[in-house]
Amino acid sequence: MKKITLLYLVLSVILLVAVACEALLPAAPADDALLDGPIAELTPEQNALFALGDAAFNRDIFTPATGLGPIFVASSCGSCHAGDGKGTPFTTLTRFGQHDDTGNRFMGQGGPQLQNRAIPGHTAELLPAGAVFSKFTPPANTGLGLLAALSDEQILANADPTDRDGDGISGVPNWIHAPHYFKPQWFHKEQNDRYVGRFGKKAAAIDLLHQTVNAYKQDMGITSEFDSEDPINYNVSGQAGDGVDDPEVSSAKINAVVFYLRTLKTPVQRTPIDPMVVAGKQLFISLDCGKCHTPDWKTGQSDVAALANRTFSPYTDLLLHDMGADLDDGYTEGMAKTAEWKTPALWGLGLSQNSQGGRVFLLHDGRAHSVDEAIRLHGGEASRSVEKYAKLAEAERGKLLRFLDTL
Repeated sequence: MKKITLLYLVLSVILLVAVACEALLPAAPADDALLDGPIAELTPEQNALFALGDAAFNRDIFTPATGLGPIFVASSCGSCHAGDGKGTPFTTLTRFGQHDDTGNRFMGQGGPQLQNRAIPGHTAELLPAGAVFSKFTPPANTGLGLLAALSDEQILANADPTDRDGDGISGVPNWIHAPHYFKPQWFHKEQNDRYVGRFGKKAAAIDLLHQTVNAYKQDMGITSEFDSEDPINYNVSGQAGDGVDDPEVSSAKINAVVFYLRTLKTPVQRTPIDPMVVAGKQLFISLDCGKCHTPDWKTGQSDVAALANRTFSPYTDLLLHDMGADLDDGYTEGMAKTAEWKTPALWGLGLSQNSQGGRVFLLHDGRAHSVDEAIRLHGGEASRSVEKYAKLAEAERGKLLRFLDTL
């Protein structure tokens, strides 16, 4: 009897301690407070592939022994995209080239990206004489698979290069020469051996494989079967090599990362039915912001069922727009002109500070430290909208900013 009573007391104490510890633990973040995590309705096998890509993206840290460099910017994917969110001034990339859109003549001198770090025994890259450059803050990664699943025809339907409707907004695609490993899907449209770009600040990457292969090589100096030559520091010589056999990462790992990026969940809007938020969205549309930041899209068929026939709201048209003199960095990629930038998706905007150290660094180079400042720096095709925004009463402007903060 005494043994049973003692056992009961011990178990009771353990239970009380467990309850007390659980009460002290912080509550798990709500789904709408996070950018990472898989989309719903993946199969068990797809979830396993997502997990492999997640591990490669967020936990692989490269060293000289595993192929880092010889020149590079970062040692891992996750170091530039904390929690799959935006980067900071400390992870901002330097892109360089020339003033016109005839092609980057500095590709033979290390372009388009500056590798400003080097492994021991090697020298970091320097900007070539005569090259113009721009700063690119790493973007958030979430929802990319749905953008990748749109057809070129859908994107081109919003292009208006001659401004036929006279609203001051044109929008043009960036037609990009495909890399040798690119495999067109049914939804890609070819024009003079070029395809519609949709990823990157100037839409210079056609699909997520293109984007991923470039990031491995240009950001980390990691070669793959898709691009098997190390980045070259032309300040030193015209030869590549870091002492590690190429390819330095398997095609299986690259493909897992691509699948991970394709199947990251979309950001969840917070308090969408709040009257102030609803009014802010109406103002957003009335100011013609939605003509570039297109609210709603729907995918067609997809090899991943969870991405097929999905309606989603990224607030981008994936087209290039002239943003005026203040945002003209004198740098171009593909057919983009120097003042042209791809409309960035706005979903996840209100969570930017979570990955940016409690502050926000907005626009292509992070120069804006608030949404209000970012809006006011818009020019060119956005000039009319900015003028209307500046004339809003403070209370109305607050509604619009509140709406954007919930995205």
